[in-house]
Amino acid sequence: MRPPIEGSGILVTGGAGFIGSHLVDRLFLEGAREVVVIDNMFLGSEENLDEAAQFGVKIYREDAESMASLEAILEEHPADIVFNCATKALANSFTDPASTYMVNPQVAINLLELQRIGRFTTLVHFSTSEVYGSAVSEPMDEEHPIRPTTAYAAGKVAADVAAQSYAQMFGLDSIIVRPFNNYGPRQNWREPMAAVIPRSIQRLLDGQRPVIHGEGMQSRDFIYVLDTIDAVVGVYERLAPGDSVNICAEGQMTIRSVIEAICRLMKVAPDFEFQERRHSDVECHRGSTTKLRRMGTYHETEFEIGLKATVDWYVDRLGSKKAMHP
Repeated sequence: MRPPIEGSGILVTGGAGFIGSHLVDRLFLEGAREVVVIDNMFLGSEENLDEAAQFGVKIYREDAESMASLEAILEEHPADIVFNCATKALANSFTDPASTYMVNPQVAINLLELQRIGRFTTLVHFSTSEVYGSAVSEPMDEEHPIRPTTAYAAGKVAADVAAQSYAQMFGLDSIIVRPFNNYGPRQNWREPMAAVIPRSIQRLLDGQRPVIHGEGMQSRDFIYVLDTIDAVVGVYERLAPGDSVNICAEGQMTIRSVIEAICRLMKVAPDFEFQERRHSDVECHRGSTTKLRRMGTYHETEFEIGLKATVDWYVDRLGSKKAMHP
């Protein structure tokens, strides 16, 4: 029987990152007995866990690729559930493809082996819509072909397959959630690993032009990060072992239109710096929410509302830092 979040001991790998830190906040609100984070701070930050600090989150600045580290943490903090958010940024694929690939299957295998010998009961593995590559048909449901175009996505595929195979071979309670393009507060804005929304906000604050690769007609299914967390919690008790579910908004926006919307919110005339299109960029993504909605409703933030909240958060945070350090 799958342990409920309320009252459970929980380990979150990559828990100081963008999605991971919001997940940690929610787990405490759901009544988790203890939440422990392991994060090597490649992109994560203890600052992201400031809100969780009031609940007593335990933070280990170590690497989930190390089996010894995971074993020691689980010995000190027995867990019922593990949420695996550990990864490296997609952008890292372009400069260090090997390590970007390897972190995903290595962490997954470490956790699956620990689960296999009974160190915890349930694994919630975070995948990505990038495993699908460019859409063959839309909206993209869970049966869409797997066609990764980056080392990051290929590593995620390997980790997903490992989780599915261990669930079948050993009867493990492992489930896969597959978020599409998340945005919101705490997403990394620092170059060269920044995502498009925080990177564009940061460049505008610095008086620079936002960067567009190619013509900017690549489309994405953007979902507000708190909606993703809401969905993950919602499917936790409903998704069958070994199964996966897309977490998306079933929308589609071009990169160019997103940056134009940011310019409008920041009251800046759109003026772009066009750079060469990256060869492995997926062209289009729009996910299907059919399976997700069958497992219950979740809150869906309108993009304009979520984007304004995101812009306001970065302007407040980065604008204050710029004023302090001109």
